[in-house]
Parts: sequence; structure tokens; C-alpha cells
Amino acid sequence: MQEKNENIEWDLVVKPKRSVFDINLKEIFTYKDLLFLLVKRDFVALYKQTILGPVWFVIQPVITALVFAIIFGGFAKINTNGVPPILFYMAGLTLWAYFADCLNKTSSTFVSNASVFGKVYFPRLIIPLSVLISNLIKLGIQFLLFLVIWLCYLSRVEPNYQYLYLLPFLILVLAMLGFGFGLLISSLTTKYRDFTFVVGFGVQLLMYATIVFP
Repeated sequence: MQEKNENIEWDLVVKPKRSVFDINLKEIFTYKDLLFLLVKRDFVALYKQTILGPVWFVIQPVITALVFAIIFGGFAKINTNGVPPILFYMAGLTLWAYFADCLNKTSSTFVSNASVFGKVYFPRLIIPLSVLISNLIKLGIQFLLFLVIWLCYLSRVEPNYQYLYLLPFLILVLAMLGFGFGLLISSLTTKYRDFTFVVGFGVQLLMYATIVFP
């Protein structure tokens, strides 16, 4: 029996990227429903089957700021230039937590989703982008908490409104740094799994090397 040769026309051809900046934004927009679904999954599944749920978004930074205020302000006697210690450390921790979460979760993109990548095609940037957006929700809640604490000390710390417009730019820079370094580390972890362990405590040590704490 003679088999017939049929010309098969593919509706999608996956080709290797020729440049770092070769990003198909139109394709990512096409999969926007998947992006929002992953954002919802990350936000809901994070504290699923917990008693306090999203309240942990508030408890974690408050306890951390209190510990830093006791250790660095009480024992180490680090000067905060007149700013209340709890407010000083909350200001640094709120933005640093966003960068650290983006870097940690993005750096495990390929390892954590290897089984999914091997079965179905979709733009690979969808998953790290969902991490950035879901962490924005957490950042928004913690920033509101920071504003509440700031209002409590409003008589002692006068806000400088002329720098307020720089906040979105600062958040964008943190997101891009976490996104870029996270993808770089994620590509390395596919061959060297040691980076999985290095990133965890490396980010914690990096916090003390930044200008967050003088």
C-alpha cells in the first residue's frame, strides 16, 4: 500500500530568538487571559488553607520592621536622623520585599515550570510577568500599611511631595531588575542547580549591602 505524501501546513512555527531584544509583544498580549489567570492563581494559592490569609501581607513586614528597630535601633544604636525607627525600616522593607520576591520567584521559572513548558506552548515570559503583577498586589497592600504608619508620625516626619512622582519609576526599576536578574539566574539553574540555594540566602545578605540601612 502506497502512502500519500501530504503537504502539512503548520499554523505556528517556533523559531529561536536571534536577539535579546527580540520580544513579540503582540503574542504576549494575545495570551493576556492566561496572564491574568496566572496572577489570580499566584495570589489565591499563596495563602490558601491559611487562617489569616492575606493578613500575612501586613503581619510579616510589621514584625520584621519591629525586629530591625529593636536590633539596629535599640542594641546597635544606628542613627535614623530623627525618623522613627519603625517608619524608617518599613520604608526600606516595603520596596525591598517587592524586589526580593520578584527575584526569588522569577529565578525559579524554568525549574518550577519545566513540566508545563514541555507539554504546551505559550510565551515563556507570561509566567515571570505574572510574578511581577501578583507581587504588585502585595506591594500595594504593604504600601497602604506604610502610609497608615506614616500618618501616625505625620507631626514628626513631614512628607516631601515633590518626590512622590518618582515612586512609579522606582517601582518600575525594581521590577525590571528583579525580572532581568531572575531570568538570568533561572537560565543558569537549568544546568547548575546550585544557584537555587544561592539565591535564597544571597538575597537576604544583599539587603544589608544596600543603602536601605545606613
